[in-house]
Amino acid sequence: MYFIGIDSSTTATKALIMDESGTVLGVASSEYSFATPQPLWSEQSPLLWWHGTIESIRQALAKTNIDPAAVKGIGLAGQMHGLVLLDEKGEVLRPALLWNDQRTAAQCDTIRQKIGRERLIQITGNDALTGFTAPKILWVQENEPEIWQRTRHILLPKDYVRYKMTGEFAVDCADGAGTILFDLKQRNWSPEILRALNIPAETLPKVYEGTDITGTLSPAAAKELGLPAGIPVFGGGGDQAAAAVGTGAVRAGIVSLSLGTSGVIFATTDGCAIEPEGRLHAFCHSVPGKWHFMGVMLSAAGSLRWHRDTFAPGMSYDTLLAPAAEIQAGSDGLLFLPYLSGERTPHPDPLARGAFVGLTVRHTFPHLTRAVLEGVSFGLRDSFELMKNSGLKDISQVRVTGGGARSPLWRQILADMFNAEIVTVNSEEGAAYGAALLAATGAEIFPSVESACDSTIQITGSTKPGKDQAAYENLYPLYRDLYPALKPSFAKIGSS
Repeated sequence: MYFIGIDSSTTATKALIMDESGTVLGVASSEYSFATPQPLWSEQSPLLWWHGTIESIRQALAKTNIDPAAVKGIGLAGQMHGLVLLDEKGEVLRPALLWNDQRTAAQCDTIRQKIGRERLIQITGNDALTGFTAPKILWVQENEPEIWQRTRHILLPKDYVRYKMTGEFAVDCADGAGTILFDLKQRNWSPEILRALNIPAETLPKVYEGTDITGTLSPAAAKELGLPAGIPVFGGGGDQAAAAVGTGAVRAGIVSLSLGTSGVIFATTDGCAIEPEGRLHAFCHSVPGKWHFMGVMLSAAGSLRWHRDTFAPGMSYDTLLAPAAEIQAGSDGLLFLPYLSGERTPHPDPLARGAFVGLTVRHTFPHLTRAVLEGVSFGLRDSFELMKNSGLKDISQVRVTGGGARSPLWRQILADMFNAEIVTVNSEEGAAYGAALLAATGAEIFPSVESACDSTIQITGSTKPGKDQAAYENLYPLYRDLYPALKPSFAKIGSS
C-alpha cells in the first residue's frame, strides 16, 4: 500500500511516494519558472503545476517501480496565497498572481478601510498584506473588470492541481486561512469579509480538513498520471502547514524552524490564538482542529549566501564558518540586521535594509561571518518572542530544517539565542512528505496525524543551550533597538 505526496512550489513540483510505514521510496521533481512582466509583479501559468505534477508522478513511479494499483491516496501541498481564476467551463482566465507578487499595496489599504484593521485581525487573524489572496482579488476587480465578470471559481495553486485531478473545487483549512477571507475560529469562509469585499461566496471552493477526502482521481487525469482512476485525493495543506506535519510539529510546545533562503518559525496551537497587532500570521493547521502561528523572515540562510557570494565567492560553507566558531559570542560588538530583502515579521517593511552596526578596525572577516549568523538568529527570535507573548509559554523543542540546519555552529547559536533545545529530524522532504502523511491518516493507516508523526519521524540530533546563552540575552535588547532607530533612514533611502 502506497501514498503519494505532491508539493507544487513556486519553482518546481515534487512528487513523493511512501509506503504505509512512512518510508520514502522515491522522489521526483520537475522545475519551471515564473514571470515578472512588470516591477512588483509575479505571475505563473497554472498549467505549469499540472504538467509538473504529471511529469513528477510518472518519474517517481518509474524510479520506484511500484504497482500503481497499490496507491491508495494522494495528498496535496503547495505555495500559499496565489490567486487562480477560472471561468464557468473551468478554464484559466489569466496567469496566477503568486504569493510574492507585490502590486496590491493600495488594495490592502482598501481592505483595512472597508473592514477596519482591528476587526480584520479579529476575524482572520491577520492584517492585510500584499502577499495574501484577498488583495489580489480586489486588484483584479479594479484593474481587470472583464476578467472578474467572467470569474466563476477562485482557487489556490495546489487546489488547481486538485481540480485537474478530480474535477472538484475544494480547499483545505490551512490554505484557505491564508487568503484572509476566513473566519479563523470557524475554519470556514467569513460571510462578513466576503460581503465587505464584494466576493460571491459561490465562487469559493468547499472547505475540508487536511485529512478529508476531497474527491477521487478522474479517468482522464488517471490516464495522464499513469495511475488507476478512483484513488482518493485528500485535503492536504498549504506548504508551511504540510511541512510542519512532515517534521512532526503537530503539538503545542514543538516549534518548527525552516532555515532556508527565507526563515519560517511555525508553532502549533490547540486553540485559535491571535497576535493582537497582527505581527504574526495566524492560520488553521492541516491537523484537524488545530491552528498555528507563523513568523517569516525574508533573508535567513539567504543572508549567509549573500555574505559568502559577495565576499568569498566559491568558498565552501564549512570553510567559511570554521573561523567564525572561534569568535566570541556577540562578535566583539558587531551586530547585523538581516533585512536584505525587506522584512515581513515582525516588521512588515519592504523598505527595511540590511546593515552591519558597530564595525571597528578590530573586526575581521570571521567576525562579519559570525555576526551574520547571530543577526539572522536575533531576527528569528523576534518571532519566537511574539509567540511566547501570545500564549505559547511552554516551548520545549525547536525542530530545525533547511540548508542552514547543517551547520553545528548555527544550531548552537540558535539554541543559545532561544534558550531552547534545537533538534534535527530524519525527515528531509518537508511539505510533500507531510502531504503523504495526511493522506495516509485520512486513509486510516494511522489513527491521527500526531500518531503518524510519532510513528515515522525520529530525532537525529540535539543541541542544547550552552555557555553563551546569557551573553545573547544581554545583546538581544541592543539588536531590538536598531530597527526603530534606522527605520526613518531606511524609508529615505528606499524612496530616493
